[in-house]
Amino acid sequence: MTATGSVGESRSGAWKIAADVLDPELPVVTIADLGILRDVTEDDQGRVHVQITPTYSGCPAMETISTDLVDALTQAGYQHVDVEFVLAPAWTTDWMTDEARTKLAAYGIAPPHPRGADGTVPLTLAVRCPQCGSLDTRESSRFGSTACKSLWVCQSCREPFDHFKAL
Repeated sequence: MTATGSVGESRSGAWKIAADVLDPELPVVTIADLGILRDVTEDDQGRVHVQITPTYSGCPAMETISTDLVDALTQAGYQHVDVEFVLAPAWTTDWMTDEARTKLAAYGIAPPHPRGADGTVPLTLAVRCPQCGSLDTRESSRFGSTACKSLWVCQSCREPFDHFKAL
C-alpha cells in the first residue's frame, strides 16, 4: 500500500485513520491530501507502521504529525504504532491532491503551481489572490507564517496572504 495507491487496492483501517490526520500548520488539509503519507502497513498482531515524508528537511511539523498519528491510531485500538520519516524520494508539491489545492485556496492560502511538463518549477511572477482572485499581487517576503510559504500582498483588495511555494 502506498501514498499513491493502485486502482482496486483496498486500504486498511489503519490507512484510513492515518489519512484523516490533519497537518498542524495547514489545519484544513489532511496528511493524505498533502501527499506526505507514504505507506501504512499493519500485521496480524495489530502492529502498525506508518511512513511519512516531510515537505522539506527539518520541517518542524513532523514531530507533531508523528504524535498525532500515534494518538489517532492508539485511540482506534492499535496498540503498537511506529512512525518512520522517509526522506527519499523528496516530497514535491506535485504529490498534493487537487482537493488539497482547493482547500488551501478556500482557507486563504494560494496553492502552489504545478510543475511544467518537463518537470521544471515555473518562476512565480504573480500569484492569484485567494481573497479576490486578482493577479495584481506582489511578494512581500520569501517566508510566510511557515518556511514552506511566502508572504504576498494583493494590490487590489490590499489583503496579505500566504502562498504555498512550489517544490
